[in-house]
Amino acid sequence: MIKVQREEFDVGAELSALSRGNHNIGGIASFVGVVRDIGADGGSGAMTLEHYPGMTERKLVEIETEALARWPLDAVLIIHRYGRLEPGEQIVLVIAASAHRAAALEGCQFLIDWLKTQAPFWKFEETADGGKWVDARSGDELATARWDAADDRHR
Repeated sequence: MIKVQREEFDVGAELSALSRGNHNIGGIASFVGVVRDIGADGGSGAMTLEHYPGMTERKLVEIETEALARWPLDAVLIIHRYGRLEPGEQIVLVIAASAHRAAALEGCQFLIDWLKTQAPFWKFEETADGGKWVDARSGDELATARWDAADDRHR
């Protein structure tokens, strides 16, 4: 399930809703991304996330579909917020549920790694020096490449 929204989300309620009634689930792995105080040296540290409605949701469905093809996942949830967010606010929630913990854990990590590099969101950080658009980090690209290499080993 994919949700792109401006509103805050309740992690506990989302976990409960995802697994309610599904007694095949034996493991649930989740990741919550939170806005860091990037302006700790005097700036506001807020972040604004922008996206293209429609295009963003289609790409998130592709990422979800890829995870479902790689692991025996019973349920997947991706919630990604947009708009102006303050330090401490939640940005993203990824949940992967499976009969077994390994699939849930790996699926969750895959989803967040791919979201960081493949999802069409643009981040603008406010700092004491003004603001700047955030470029992709090389570490994020390496994390995604790791999954491509793992996929090649299984072919």
